[in-house]
Amino acid sequence: MTKDVQEKSNYGAEKITVLKGLEAVRRRPAMYIGDVGKRGLHHLVYEVVDNSVDEALAGECTKIIVSLNKDGSVSVEDNGRGIPVDMHKEEKLPALEVVMTILHAGGKFDKGSYKISGGLHGVGVSVVNALSELLTAEIYRDGKIHKQSYSRGKVTGKIEVIGKTKKTGTKITFFPDSEVFSTTIFEFDIISDRLRELAYLNSGLEINIIDSRSDEKIEEQYKYIGGLIDFVKYLDGSNLPLHNKVVTVSKIDAEVPVEVALRYSSSYTENVLTFVNNINTIEGGTHLSGFRSALTRGLNNYAAKNNIIKTNKNEKISLSGEDFREGLTAVVSVKVPEPQFEGQTKTKLGNGDVKGIVDAAVYEGLQDFLEENPSVGRKIIEKALLAARSRSAARKARELIRRKSALGSSTLPGKLADCSNRDPSMTELYLVEGDSAGGSAKQGRDRRFQAILPLRGKVINAEKARIDKLLSNNEIQTIITAVGAGFGGSDDESGEKSGSDFDIEKLRYHKIIIMTDADVDGSHIRTLLLTFFYRKMPEIITNGNMYLAMPPLYKIKQGKKEVYAYDEKERETIVERLQKDNQNKKVDLQRYKGLGEMNPEQLWVTTMDPERRTLMQVTINDASAASTTFQELMGSDVEARRTFIEKNAKFVSNLDI
Repeated sequence: MTKDVQEKSNYGAEKITVLKGLEAVRRRPAMYIGDVGKRGLHHLVYEVVDNSVDEALAGECTKIIVSLNKDGSVSVEDNGRGIPVDMHKEEKLPALEVVMTILHAGGKFDKGSYKISGGLHGVGVSVVNALSELLTAEIYRDGKIHKQSYSRGKVTGKIEVIGKTKKTGTKITFFPDSEVFSTTIFEFDIISDRLRELAYLNSGLEINIIDSRSDEKIEEQYKYIGGLIDFVKYLDGSNLPLHNKVVTVSKIDAEVPVEVALRYSSSYTENVLTFVNNINTIEGGTHLSGFRSALTRGLNNYAAKNNIIKTNKNEKISLSGEDFREGLTAVVSVKVPEPQFEGQTKTKLGNGDVKGIVDAAVYEGLQDFLEENPSVGRKIIEKALLAARSRSAARKARELIRRKSALGSSTLPGKLADCSNRDPSMTELYLVEGDSAGGSAKQGRDRRFQAILPLRGKVINAEKARIDKLLSNNEIQTIITAVGAGFGGSDDESGEKSGSDFDIEKLRYHKIIIMTDADVDGSHIRTLLLTFFYRKMPEIITNGNMYLAMPPLYKIKQGKKEVYAYDEKERETIVERLQKDNQNKKVDLQRYKGLGEMNPEQLWVTTMDPERRTLMQVTINDASAASTTFQELMGSDVEARRTFIEKNAKFVSNLDI
């Protein structure tokens, strides 16, 4: 028997490792917070804040203060009941210590303490403790201030009473561990966006954020008495509303409280956000299915009952869910005592009974509203009729595109230079601005795995165009055919799809790369393309298939030596270095205005060679913020766009005039 075989056969009980306490969290932090980058870092704050919000859900907390401190720590304070500090009978430790140092420990598993909570798995604050270099808990309870400190999940001292107080609540201050996280700098905007969202979802709850890290202290307060009504108005702020009054449904005294607010606008896009126990369920779930089925059934019944649908001669129209969701902005919030999510990420609700509960609540609430506001009902039905006629025209365009792609690669767009590899996971599609740059890219590419599609001019704005207009655009047709995954689809409550509907599994290239000039026109074309993909093929972005190419801004030449700089700072550094190395030779600068100025070899070296290029992956961190930004930049509201430009002009680093 060889030594290797002997080693393999010695697998016994002594090889089994048991991770004690919070050691498992420190060994595999991504299992608990997603990753150890910026997203995971901010998740620590959310976990502590969620505990305070759970106190608010229990009716015990009205105010939360989040402080970004000068020393790099974060404090979260609430005026709730305060974590208990008395002895835990089973663990023989103070309850505070149990909560802070043991996974799956907390009041959320006892429905007498919390009927509803977001942190179902009970790992929240103990995970924050495990991943903090230092954490201090101050408890205001029973007229005293109790304090205990921890380091990387371990207690550093007993609970002390450090003073007297008349208030109640909990204050957690923590320093994220630099040994775990790639960055320990918190971003104000990321945290404030989440806190604003929580304030909308919990009407009357006051949430303050204070940033004391710079000389100029920043303070913001979020408190919305209108709750979801205010949330819908905020999300829909850049659109022209079809009706001013927000439709509301509220069943808060039920076993599963349901709150819905919705309003229609003149836009053509749907923006529906769903939440379960204040958690943004990005992938939807049973509550979204219930909302959609009730909306479709309720509006169809109302239209039939009041004989609102007027059709032209020989015209057959049936209104589908897709028609009723055009221009819809809605927020669906449910509170589920025992939610079943797909994993700790909590992005899709699986409770089957919730669909029927939401369906019944929304249907009843919608009927009541429409009976009281018949003019609003008529406007919604008329908009849906226009959408249905547009959908009929769009179906013909989709069928044309489908027929073109049904025969395979022989009917791919004529100007597409396809690659030889047929494995989508190995291939890339470059969407290139202009025929000139497209020609250079075709010559410079690696034909085995890189496909090139040159685009002529600016594509249609998907934010302002109805679907039939969008699909009649030649460049959009070309992109849909080249990508090969179909387009649209009802995504209706039935869940059924036809052969021409969008299917991410049919994607012909797993990297779709937008490559435009580094000037104003190039930026505009890139934004138009991102608007199209975000509004009409969002799965490509959420699946991680969308990238931006980063062509250089400068070519720097000294004698025969050529170097490329991708921003102003890099240009200055390179010029300084070259002048220092050889003071006698002149340094020449060339500012690239367009991709067409580069020859095929230069384009390959700087922008297309996987070994040397820089690609920026397009991701969505905050769904509501992303939707609002697209509305402001690409929608019809000029004033909102002007405000956005004035607010963000100071952040522009490369201004092309």
